[in-house]
Amino acid sequence: MNGQARLDPIAIRADFPILAREVNGKSLAYLDNAASSQRPQAVIAAMDEFYRAHYANIHRGVHTLSEEATAAYEGARDKVAAFIRAPDRRGLVFTRNTTEAINLVAYTWGRANVKWGDRIIVTEMEHHSNLVPWQVLAREIGAELAIVTLTDEGHLDLESLDPLLEGPVKLVAVTHVSNVLGTLNPVREIVARAHAAGARVLVDAAQSVPHLSVDVGALDCDFLAFSGHKMCGPTGIGVLYGRPELLDEMPPFLTGGGMIRRVGCTSATWNDLPGKFEAGTPAIAEAVGLGAAVDYLSAVGMEAVWAHEQELAAYGLDRLEEVPGVRVIGPPAAERSGVLAFAVQAIHPHDLAQVLDLEGIAIRAGLHCAQPLHQRFGLNGTARASFYLYNTHAEVDRLVEGIRKAQGFFGS
Repeated sequence: MNGQARLDPIAIRADFPILAREVNGKSLAYLDNAASSQRPQAVIAAMDEFYRAHYANIHRGVHTLSEEATAAYEGARDKVAAFIRAPDRRGLVFTRNTTEAINLVAYTWGRANVKWGDRIIVTEMEHHSNLVPWQVLAREIGAELAIVTLTDEGHLDLESLDPLLEGPVKLVAVTHVSNVLGTLNPVREIVARAHAAGARVLVDAAQSVPHLSVDVGALDCDFLAFSGHKMCGPTGIGVLYGRPELLDEMPPFLTGGGMIRRVGCTSATWNDLPGKFEAGTPAIAEAVGLGAAVDYLSAVGMEAVWAHEQELAAYGLDRLEEVPGVRVIGPPAAERSGVLAFAVQAIHPHDLAQVLDLEGIAIRAGLHCAQPLHQRFGLNGTARASFYLYNTHAEVDRLVEGIRKAQGFFGS
């Protein structure tokens, strides 16, 4: 692990209650972390304590519970801002998830800044959540949607980017880490090229913030989005980070209570950041849970998390190469996260996933909300095993044994 401190996945597993259960009479091997991770007891306890002792609505109450809840909610914002090294907490907006964060930018910044004939650049590896909002915007405005293509190895073909940056380009929307290929994209380089062309950059960090150390200042991106449920936190809470000067200029996404400063019968003015984009009663307990998840991951160390996942990915690639009829897509282990998407000859991914479930092994099967990517590789779907800090080499071995059993079952 390049001299870095190793994490102990066996000790870490003890922090996650669900990992002690059995599925179909077998110990659970949870390998579906790219879809959603599990939660440590510390997160469960933090939310339980908040509901038991501190819950109230936030910001405008002057009673003790409201002040305690407000402090917990805003404290969580500070923790998350520090986790991604955000230079200004005002740019840290809580949303429901990555999808909502990206749609917020598309509906507000996009409709205020993208004009007829302008270009929006996306990539062939994007999750649908960082593709469809821009399709809708381009169709509505009359803008052009341009695509950065992929190499056969699963990298972005950056030679195809530069010609697209010529002309009236307004935005580049790119994933930091592919949820299918595991490819770690050179976001800083892409941002520099885009800014030189006068374009803004939105980074889908749903698969990076949970797994590696992310510094939004170093990336120099304009917007960055991620979800709590993929990083040991609860569902229903996500994050949009945006440059405060851009967020200040953007119209609100949702309107109503909480995001206003002054309201008359025929007009209203908006609250300061980040409240301007947090209309209504927010996910208070979920924010507290996300703050606890950040505390947990910070204590483990994101460098150790990333190194552990890369080690598992390398081991998984080696083991899968031993199995005839298995095709793994994506780059080498040193250039990817702990995501392995693969096809097994003559076995549908859904059938494989069902057989593995009988062995207590949870994986994902299908298109993983990345249909254009699968079309690029000539596949109608893949099976996907995705690792996290609590996964072990033994679980990788169980995955390989399960694939062999499925091949025997289907006579392949």
